[in-house]
Amino acid sequence: MNGTAAQQHEVLVLGAGYAGLSAAIQLAARTRKRGNLRVTLVNPYDTFTERLRLHMTATGQETAEMNIPELLDGTGAGFVRGWVTAVDAEAKTVRIDDDRVLRYDTLVYGLGSIANTAAVPGVDDHAYTLNSPEDAALLADRLTRLDGGTVVVGGSGLTGVEAAAEIAERHPGLQVVLLGRQEPGASMHPKAKAHLDSALARLGVRVRSGVEVAKVLPDSVELADGSSIPVAAVLWTSGTRVSPLAGAAGLTVDERGRVVTDSALRSVSHPDVYAVGDAAAIRQGYGVMHGTCQGGMPTGVHAALSILRVLAGKEPKPFRFGYYHTPVSLGRNDAVVQFTHPDDSPRRIVLTGKRAAKYKETVTAAPWPTFARMKKMPASGAFWPHGGRYTRIRSAK
Repeated sequence: MNGTAAQQHEVLVLGAGYAGLSAAIQLAARTRKRGNLRVTLVNPYDTFTERLRLHMTATGQETAEMNIPELLDGTGAGFVRGWVTAVDAEAKTVRIDDDRVLRYDTLVYGLGSIANTAAVPGVDDHAYTLNSPEDAALLADRLTRLDGGTVVVGGSGLTGVEAAAEIAERHPGLQVVLLGRQEPGASMHPKAKAHLDSALARLGVRVRSGVEVAKVLPDSVELADGSSIPVAAVLWTSGTRVSPLAGAAGLTVDERGRVVTDSALRSVSHPDVYAVGDAAAIRQGYGVMHGTCQGGMPTGVHAALSILRVLAGKEPKPFRFGYYHTPVSLGRNDAVVQFTHPDDSPRRIVLTGKRAAKYKETVTAAPWPTFARMKKMPASGAFWPHGGRYTRIRSAK
């Protein structure tokens, strides 16, 4: 290694979701003309997972394929394909696929979350998930081979609602049952909830709220009240869990395993580690942020700008974020958009029907031109295609 390379500050970004990719592009684009900082993005796949469209993949619909190295092209950031299997926060190393070790000076931890399939017996063995395009494609293949029967969607949150609506619309010969503890759209304004309920009814989705799944079997779902539902397939969307790697590395984590951060998104126990997206427990005035794409990109950009401020000998600024909207697809030509207060409580403003579907599609497609603008005009990276209110940091200078 030559002298210049030895003086480089190594930044590793783990996870190429909305948050991690935003951090890598923003940081690399702002420093590509310097020779003293190198950014490397680590991800198990070289294609970007559009989580906002996985319910479409699960019903056999084609979506655009985004190549991560191409998205990074021109920024100067490197890419390493592989699974992160261990983090050593004291030695400042990351193990990839158990056979490679990467060193870092600063780490951006953005490994995201997946469906919590461990909470209910049988889910791991017998239920499908939307954790990845591959998982969604497995469900799509199963659905196309069914001549009839019942598909249970476990979890009445927004992911479950979107998936149930999509399956019912694309496979009208199947009976779709949406199970959950709460009613779908329970936190929405009555007008938004009424439209959501009407759309599910129109699509023939049977909603059963106030129920708890006790066990998933190969051909049935057992409920806590002792009853059971015969099934042809089960999709599990209830709850999320994060990788245990952060806790195993000695980072301070919350009860769900998310990295606890300070106001600048640094780990409270290891300030050379920044946590972003679903992997972070980020406290705001209204409470801890919940994982959404809406908040993921701002956390990634803020972490990048905080790193630059620290390297310039300045204090990073606090992260401030408020929610703006909740767009929910109800098939391809219908949707509901609930506009919110910064704390995510519902406002009276609601979009429904085709206008809402067009709005949702615009939101879903917006990251790609945003990433392109980040690469060309990195100083403008404080507008968010998924909505949200964010305290801007214009420069690290």
